[in-house]
Amino acid sequence: MKKDLEMTKQCLLFAGIDDADLKALLHCLMATRHSYKKNEFVFSAGDAAGSVGIVLSGGVHILQEDYWGNRAILAHVGSKGLFGEAFAFAEADRLPVSVIVVEKTEVLLVDCKRMLTTCSSSCVFHTTLIKNMLKLLAEKNMMLTQKMQLITHRTTRERLMAYLSAQALLSEKSRFTIPFNRQQLADFLAVERSAMSAELSRMQADGLIYTNKSEFELLR
Repeated sequence: MKKDLEMTKQCLLFAGIDDADLKALLHCLMATRHSYKKNEFVFSAGDAAGSVGIVLSGGVHILQEDYWGNRAILAHVGSKGLFGEAFAFAEADRLPVSVIVVEKTEVLLVDCKRMLTTCSSSCVFHTTLIKNMLKLLAEKNMMLTQKMQLITHRTTRERLMAYLSAQALLSEKSRFTIPFNRQQLADFLAVERSAMSAELSRMQADGLIYTNKSEFELLR
């Protein structure tokens, strides 16, 4: 239980809330902890949209599939990140996306309605919770805007360079690891995998990058 609390308090949603208040808050939110194996679904498209997920450890992908099963990865959510909050707060009847686990992952699920409603046990720190949620929603909106800008690039090379540049700036290093394998990266960039792999080989031959699986280095 103590380990669970330590993992939970690191999530940005609960920043500024002390241990005693956090225990009461998690009880109020009807928080439940779940363990998932790689490739298991936390949510599936069509599920009711009422819970917010918090990644305690591991990571998940937010994905959308069309009628023919073609998959597009909308986002990666790593440790301390949230998912499902936009649809839950918008009171969507059903989820239009799925959430799939990409490695062994621990997730905390909380009731959205209880986040919006104060009660006698949580009113003291409820304002802090809402403030944190608004900040996280704003950050998520910025990320989606960046994703839209990314896929406006016309060529596969331009999309790759824009994405890798953003990752280098995020990690503050020229050498970094991305949260996708080759197929997942193609799905995220909305490009064909074989064409993307061929472009990565050309970029490496041109001396722009070094790559090995999910590891990349920008050379100039």
